[in-house]
Amino acid sequence: MEWIKYTVDYGIIGLLGLMSIAVLAIVIERLLVYRNLRLGEFKDKRKLELELTSNLHLIGTVGRNAPYLGLLGTVLGIMLTFYDMGVSGQMDAGRIMVGLSLALKVTAAGLLVAIPAVTAYNLLQRRVKVLVTNWEIRHG
Repeated sequence: MEWIKYTVDYGIIGLLGLMSIAVLAIVIERLLVYRNLRLGEFKDKRKLELELTSNLHLIGTVGRNAPYLGLLGTVLGIMLTFYDMGVSGQMDAGRIMVGLSLALKVTAAGLLVAIPAVTAYNLLQRRVKVLVTNWEIRHG
């Protein structure tokens, strides 16, 4: 069961870290695209929408799934805590609390990834809506 501890600490938290870096990279890329976009170059509204919404689904996916990944890490951490208690035969309240609090760190990490991702997704969706509306005003 020792491998679960390393999986939680390095695997799941590491994956959440990579997800947050990916979201940040996509947000920066999208903002640069929106800043340099020339609405007059698009004759078809659908092509404009495709360009504007490219990769936004990845941000939304991270925002929706990061809490679940954090919850998975917490469940694994709690399992490890109970397993260690069962093997040692000791029911020390301090040891239980330490194990559970360490398990909850993964849920916190999942939320720290999800909250900014969902916020960025919503802000970028709003920007897409504004750009499409401006295109519609110009092109009737």
